[in-house]
Amino acid sequence: MKILVLNSGSSTQKSCLYSLNALPESPLEPLWSGQITWTQAEVQLKVTTARYTLERTFTTVSRAEILVCLLETLWQGHTQVLADKTDIDIIGHRFVHGGCDYQDPVLITEQVKADLANLVMLAPVHNAASLAGIEAISAILGTHMPQIAVFDTAFHHALSPAAYIYPGSAAWLEQGIRRYGFHGLSYQYCLSRAAELLAEMPSRMIICHLGNGASLAAIRDGKSVDTTMGFTPLAGLMMGSRSGSIDPSIVIYLLRQTNCTADDLERILNQESGLKGLSGLSNDLREVQQASNQGNPQAKLALEVYGHRLRSELGAMLMSLGGLDTLVFTAGIGENSPAIRAAACEGLGFLGLKLDHQKNQQSPRDTEISQPDSAVRVLIIHTEEDWIIAQACWSMGKALCL
Repeated sequence: MKILVLNSGSSTQKSCLYSLNALPESPLEPLWSGQITWTQAEVQLKVTTARYTLERTFTTVSRAEILVCLLETLWQGHTQVLADKTDIDIIGHRFVHGGCDYQDPVLITEQVKADLANLVMLAPVHNAASLAGIEAISAILGTHMPQIAVFDTAFHHALSPAAYIYPGSAAWLEQGIRRYGFHGLSYQYCLSRAAELLAEMPSRMIICHLGNGASLAAIRDGKSVDTTMGFTPLAGLMMGSRSGSIDPSIVIYLLRQTNCTADDLERILNQESGLKGLSGLSNDLREVQQASNQGNPQAKLALEVYGHRLRSELGAMLMSLGGLDTLVFTAGIGENSPAIRAAACEGLGFLGLKLDHQKNQQSPRDTEISQPDSAVRVLIIHTEEDWIIAQACWSMGKALCL
């Protein structure tokens, strides 16, 4: 079965192609992988196969056009791995928000698309991109191609009412206003990988998914009991360009005292805040760290606020668990920033957590970076959201007799 996965993030579009005759326990290397990265000035495309790597840069191109360029490398040129487009059997899309109704992977129909379109306002950066991906695939490969949606919110459906209900009007819950939680595909993979690495399921675990979008999840015995994101992916940690949680009165104040519209505020909070807003430079942690090292005071302040907010939210997750056995770092920042990991772990020293600073500096993939006598085991895990989507496609494909 040829499975194409499309994973739309806040600043990237990751795609990969798997060929499966059976479903192995561990992730397989994809036949082909592609990534589109949007920066302030350009769009970068990178395609990798076992034999060839292609890199291109665009300055003016639409999302639909760049996706066509990406997919055509599957059956054209040096990166060709398929005879033609008809070799693809099923396609899986990551959807950040499934709302109250969607928990399990679902075959995409017109009704499903309409339902997911109604959720775009709750995850405007992600759900709109995923819907655009569905339409682009239909235009390129035809409407007969089976496409499924897999949801980030599904992992957190185990949250208790005390954890997911907001302390507002009782009518809010009837309107679907509640905490949902996100990054569920990443948490699902990291949970299973951590259990494999440790040869047991940790009883009390916090997973730190730190990328351009960032959140934490408190997991007890394999179930999510608390998480930092809420009704939308805007809540919780300070992020690349998102503010994270703020006093809601700030929004009221800006509406009353400035000429800001609701659309202006959405743009400011989602695209012009966080590291980008405070540093005045970039949503990329690496660029902010470089500027801080060169003496830029705003960049230094942005990093200090980022670290403070991370430690503060870690404390909240810790209280939800009543202790901690395992701490996991994943995603772009979590996997690649020794300084951020060290700053987080420093605040947990009172638990007996002892970081191996030499291993931490090396940023090893899928291994332990705590000292042997540490009371809390600390892991770096390379997240594989695409593999979780591929597994769902395999199961759906078998049900459809593909």
